[in-house]
Amino acid sequence: MTDAATAADLMFRPASELAGLVRSGELSAREVVEASLQRIDALNPTYNAFIDVFHDDALAAADAVGPGDERPLAGVPIAIKNNRPVAGKRWTFASEFFGDFLAPLDAVLVTRLRAAGAIIVGTTNLPELGIVNTTEPRRFGPSRNPWDPERTTGGSSGGAAAAVAAGMIPIAHANDGGGSTRIPAACCGLVGLKAQRGRVTPAPFGGYSFLGIDGVLTRTVNDTAVALDVIAGPDVGDVAWAAPPATPFAGQAQAEPRGLRIALTTLSPVAGAEADPVYVQAVADAADLLRDLGHTVVEADPPWAMPGLEDMFGALWAPMISLQTAFAAQIAGREPTDEDLEPLTMALWNAAREIDALSYAGAEIQLQAAAKGIVQWTAQYDAILCPVLAEPQLPLGTIDTCSADPMTTGFHRAALFTPFTPVSNLTGSPAISVPLYHRDDLGLPVPIQLIGQPEGEGALLALAAQLERALPWAARRAAV
Repeated sequence: MTDAATAADLMFRPASELAGLVRSGELSAREVVEASLQRIDALNPTYNAFIDVFHDDALAAADAVGPGDERPLAGVPIAIKNNRPVAGKRWTFASEFFGDFLAPLDAVLVTRLRAAGAIIVGTTNLPELGIVNTTEPRRFGPSRNPWDPERTTGGSSGGAAAAVAAGMIPIAHANDGGGSTRIPAACCGLVGLKAQRGRVTPAPFGGYSFLGIDGVLTRTVNDTAVALDVIAGPDVGDVAWAAPPATPFAGQAQAEPRGLRIALTTLSPVAGAEADPVYVQAVADAADLLRDLGHTVVEADPPWAMPGLEDMFGALWAPMISLQTAFAAQIAGREPTDEDLEPLTMALWNAAREIDALSYAGAEIQLQAAAKGIVQWTAQYDAILCPVLAEPQLPLGTIDTCSADPMTTGFHRAALFTPFTPVSNLTGSPAISVPLYHRDDLGLPVPIQLIGQPEGEGALLALAAQLERALPWAARRAAV
């Protein structure tokens, strides 16, 4: 068994570096995966990042990877968020209603990760059905932030973020339907990219997603770019997809951006939510850094503070989430009860069933029109600089999905925490959260968000990497 210090060192190294060590023969894939499993066994009881851990399967897969393996993630441990299927493993969405249903097949992105040499060591925790931006499901309990275990990891990819931030794995699968990759990245000091709509296929369960997109959580921009190259692209029969990049994202991320025009804003898209002064200052400091790097940064507010935006988003969000409940109902052969679902999930289920087809279509048209206006406005800039969070990482229990009024204490309270993230899901444009700063008084990461142009992940990654070179963050470790 690898000693604890060596295991920690390995799991805090970039995924691409670990793949290089396996490729060169300096380390075996088994040694890397054993280090990951050792860290998971030691730390998961505290941070509750994983729902299931696949010890035997992971080691067997590692033994099939040898020196000279040129695949980009050869021998690299990774976890899959438990809202995507891993063949033969529990697929629960962190909900009692799914029971211990076993996935009949792999998601296409899982197949692509395996083909790239990644070793799946387990599945990670999430809020029930991925509804809110904190990971505290009734079924599995809260994931805890490695920087402060009494605070949220964010959500809905909170278990994934805890696993990477604690050094259990170097990279984790995530997805983002309203900020669910960027928010956990922001809370836990990681890099989180929401790619362009249609960039990653949702197959086999669907051929298009208006709001949601799969991705990863990492410590470095390069690892995020490498992983995006692995999972990007449509599946045969998809309804719509993003145009393929002219060159790989990993190569684009190495470019040195020059003379960009960037808009700075702290205007909240959600009424009643204002950015905490620490995040306002972080954006201002990032703007000064960008100017020092040769870019032009101007203050300008996008047209995203629209009355009724939260209600329009909810009219689309409730049916999308409730499709998962309908899937569970098919599995169970019955309608859900209050014992099956958390109160917020049940409230959204009931609300979705009351939305008629015309109202749903009308809300989507309104949102598309609003999104088009925002994209047209942002076309005059190369990127938008803004906060990710409006408030510092919340104490666990602040967002309550199980109260007597879950829409207020859960859904609406969540919107005040992260008002800046859902806009990019509406527009479809790429956006990235990077942990540029750190708050020493609380020991917490202080992120900033960059929003790019449509299908402009490469340029966005290059800008994020430029910031990373200027103020490196990957060496910061939570005192787990």
